[in-house]
Amino acid sequence: MSMSMSMSLSTQGSADVVPNSAASEIRRCADFHPSVWGDYFLTCPSETIFDTTTKEEYETLKEEVRRRIIAAAVDKPVVLKVLLQLIDTIQRLGVAYHFGKEIEDVLVKIFETKIDDDDDDLCTVSLRFRLLRQQGINISSDVFNEFKDEEGKYFFKESLIENVEGLLSLYEAAYLGVRGEKILDEALAFTTTQLKSISMVVDHSHPNLAQQINHALHSPLRKGVPRLETRYFLDIYGRHDLHDQILLKFAKLDFNFIQAQHKKELNVLTRWWKDSDFTTNVSYARDRLVESYFWILEMYSIESKYAFARIMLTKIFFITSIIDDTFDAYATFEEIQLFTEAIKRWDIGATDMLPEYMKIIYKLLLNFYNEIEKELAKEGRSQCIHYAIKKTQELIEMYFAQAKWFNEGYIPTSMEEYTSIAFESIGTTMLIANCYLFMGDLATEDAYKWILTNPKIVTATSIAVRLMDDIAGHEFEQKRGHIASAVECYMKQYGVSKEEAVKVLKQEVANAWKDMNEGFILISNNNNPSWAVSFPLLESILNFVRACDFIYKDGERYTHPYLMKDQIASVLKDPVIL
Repeated sequence: MSMSMSMSLSTQGSADVVPNSAASEIRRCADFHPSVWGDYFLTCPSETIFDTTTKEEYETLKEEVRRRIIAAAVDKPVVLKVLLQLIDTIQRLGVAYHFGKEIEDVLVKIFETKIDDDDDDLCTVSLRFRLLRQQGINISSDVFNEFKDEEGKYFFKESLIENVEGLLSLYEAAYLGVRGEKILDEALAFTTTQLKSISMVVDHSHPNLAQQINHALHSPLRKGVPRLETRYFLDIYGRHDLHDQILLKFAKLDFNFIQAQHKKELNVLTRWWKDSDFTTNVSYARDRLVESYFWILEMYSIESKYAFARIMLTKIFFITSIIDDTFDAYATFEEIQLFTEAIKRWDIGATDMLPEYMKIIYKLLLNFYNEIEKELAKEGRSQCIHYAIKKTQELIEMYFAQAKWFNEGYIPTSMEEYTSIAFESIGTTMLIANCYLFMGDLATEDAYKWILTNPKIVTATSIAVRLMDDIAGHEFEQKRGHIASAVECYMKQYGVSKEEAVKVLKQEVANAWKDMNEGFILISNNNNPSWAVSFPLLESILNFVRACDFIYKDGERYTHPYLMKDQIASVLKDPVIL
């Protein structure tokens, strides 16, 4: 697998081997931070009590919002900007899943309708562009040409500098770009510079505006974790003088209702974790069940019908996380070899060859897939299970390849050699394959065949997640003993500083985001192979990468969970005040 620019390399050299004879005899200890949650989700209230009156109010409010969407688009003339802002607000408040068909119909109509001269302001054009591209509609970035500066002082007109609303809208739209869209690259650079300057000026005079700007600069919508963004926007939207009280009340009730559902799921998972007695047998591993659930949460629609899917995908994510820690931070190399051989055999009879603590992990893994196969058989989809198992086996084989490098003291001599293993060992393809097991009729066997073609959106996902992981965690991993990361490999191959290596790798992450954006547009416009890949399948991929961006942006938060405890609490623990 190759990367663009300086990373699409084929340079090979002689191996650098630093003997590590003690690796097979002495167990490493990563000294991971303990769980920050304890038994909270075993004992916390698992539901918000909605009395009959509240439930009736909730349903009434929902139907009123639905009526407003339909009325705004059909029943009466409406200013385009008002309609776009309504759709955007509904999405950002986290309740768009109730109105998927209505919103899709509105956006298709907006795309097919020519923009009037009254609607060609920067904010409206940018918002229209972003909402359509988010939906996978291939709107051209040429719509921004009218805002270019003909005098050459700026790429965009100098008059736009005072238009804060327009700058914010253009900034968010620019993150939906694909490779080669120079105008969006320029838009991102221009708006970032201007918004940073504005935030410093209005910091004290308009604190709400400064907060919105700083939040956007840190977490652009395209990269934002949906539930975190919803929690943030519920607070911000309520401060707007012209906020819609009906919409806000419905969104708050919905948030608390969904949070109660998620608490129930975490209660089930925590009980499973306790009953497995893993805390005793694999105490060396990261106890990150809640963090795993938070990471997985976004891959499915937040509806209660996906409760089983969220629980099961969290389990396999967590199990493979334990295997990763076993290989990286505890097992001897001989034990790693035995476990990898057992994984290849995929037979409960192979359990006898393993040490006691590995038997527990191995049995749990096989039992997990046996349970899933029975569930899929009820749906007539049991043929899909072997794709997920195959990807799980391949992932563990990549873990073994990395363990072998470490055992031999081997440092890859080129980025190409490193990424040939590292892009697979990050586990994104395996997770996508397992995610699709629980998406019913949406995930046909053809969808799995599509994954096996290594489409651009899947490849870009692996690139982005691996490099974000390496940038965030390489220093901690090197201290505890770990294979070289992309940062060290790039520094070694090109003789550059750590800062320069990180700068290049961050640009590769940005390019990967553009490739993911392109993948959405191509598939949604049917420029894909003969098999269909539905939009929800693509959204699950995007939302996983969004979660990764959050996990890795300000330090490696999965390894250091105290760095995200407050954010997780805001989504999974603390209800919104009505």
